[in-house]
Amino acid sequence: MKTIGLLGGMSWESTTSYYSLLNRGIQKKLGGFHSAKIIMVSVNFQPLEEAMRQGNWDKCQKILIESAQRIEAAGADFLLLCTNTMHKVAPAITQSINIPFLHIADATGKRIKESGIDAIGLLGTRFTMEEDFYRQRLEDKFGLKVIIPTPEDRQIVHDIIFNELCQGTIRDHSKNEYLRIIKRIRADGAQGVIEGCTEIGMLIKQHDTSMPLFDTTTLHVDQAIQTALTE
Repeated sequence: MKTIGLLGGMSWESTTSYYSLLNRGIQKKLGGFHSAKIIMVSVNFQPLEEAMRQGNWDKCQKILIESAQRIEAAGADFLLLCTNTMHKVAPAITQSINIPFLHIADATGKRIKESGIDAIGLLGTRFTMEEDFYRQRLEDKFGLKVIIPTPEDRQIVHDIIFNELCQGTIRDHSKNEYLRIIKRIRADGAQGVIEGCTEIGMLIKQHDTSMPLFDTTTLHVDQAIQTALTE
């Protein structure tokens, strides 16, 4: 079994899901007392969140590169960045290490294509929804049409992530807002929705909507388990 490198803490709420899902997944595959071999660095999210708001992505990049290199030095065989938004600096992280980097958008895009969907809605932080680093990868690599909410709805999605989900707060009103936005995206032609922030799966589950949901945390974990068990 390969050793999984986790770069987490952004936020720690979703990183706990990664840790739990990885261990449960390995135990399900192998049985007995098997669990995942994991090396993790969990960063302090506060300075990263402040840097994001200020548009200081160089600071984010520096912190995450240093953390990724620590994970590699500790013996990880490959690396997961446990957040969608910070994949904005994924190219720099990939270039700074010598172990494979499992991109969260690749795990997501692959599953969407396997499901036969061509037009996909995207929910996430404003950075993930509005900038090219995520949408462009899905469009160029997987041929998907990516549909995002209106500017007003994008702000609602973003604010709920940072003001509630990253703090571990789940509110019925926020769930209803997300479900309203999902319905609107469906009306715009989306055949499914990417939960493109690793915290969104805490709020919206598949049983909440008939719209196919693609939980990036779960899909990233599935990719990691397959990689860890492949010789």
